Amino acid sequence: MGILNVTPDSFSDGGKYLNVGAAVDHAISMIDEGALIIDIGGESTRPNAEEVSLETEKSRIEPVIKALRKLSDVYISLDTNKPELMRIGVDLGVNMINDIYALRKPESISILSESKVDVCLMHMQGTPKTMQKNPKYGEVVSDVKCFLDNQIENCINNGIEPSRIMIDPGFGFGKTHKDNLSIFSAIEELSHSQCPLMVGISRKSTIKKLVGENEDAIIQASALMAAIASKKGAKVVRVHDVRPTKNAIELLKYL
Repeated sequence: MGILNVTPDSFSDGGKYLNVGAAVDHAISMIDEGALIIDIGGESTRPNAEEVSLETEKSRIEPVIKALRKLSDVYISLDTNKPELMRIGVDLGVNMINDIYALRKPESISILSESKVDVCLMHMQGTPKTMQKNPKYGEVVSDVKCFLDNQIENCINNGIEPSRIMIDPGFGFGKTHKDNLSIFSAIEELSHSQCPLMVGISRKSTIKKLVGENEDAIIQASALMAAIASKKGAKVVRVHDVRPTKNAIELLKYL
């Protein structure tokens, strides 16, 4: 999954792809490099991020989805937590809703249950504004797994088939560095769910704490950790750097 942030303030690439042409060109470039999914987001969910209005988010993602769909039949994921935008995304022909709130907002689950669109349920403690202030868990892996299992059950009870559901443990979303490493070590356990596991650790603070602030080191470490996650059972890896990640995945096949 290649990340396409159509935002001015995302933590890694904010402001690079606000222009529709630049955004679509980047999406096509990631597809050419091997991305099978393009994840389009119009609102930053980095720590301390402010929520943007529905109209602002819509104005960012709608023209990009329309333009990309004219050029490619690639699987498109819409990264949003606003029910109204989920409905718009469904109408625009996206293939998946990637929701950091795991369909907990009112109306979200009914919109998905009435559609044929897939969904990714992510674990987050708190909100983007508050999540990194003082995250605490009884036992982080068990707590994350319990939450995701409950949300899967809730979806199924509301008519969303398990085959349409993906899960994401939410690296960096209400977790300390130690929490993130514990979750990464437990990918095999988390991937035993009835629904496929997505891992999104690319360029996050956990990576930077391990290798420092050098961009090449961050890209290399991100690719390596995504490849390890894939080898440990993650079915999808959400990344900024598609080609290095694909190369790392190919290399690890020989181990």
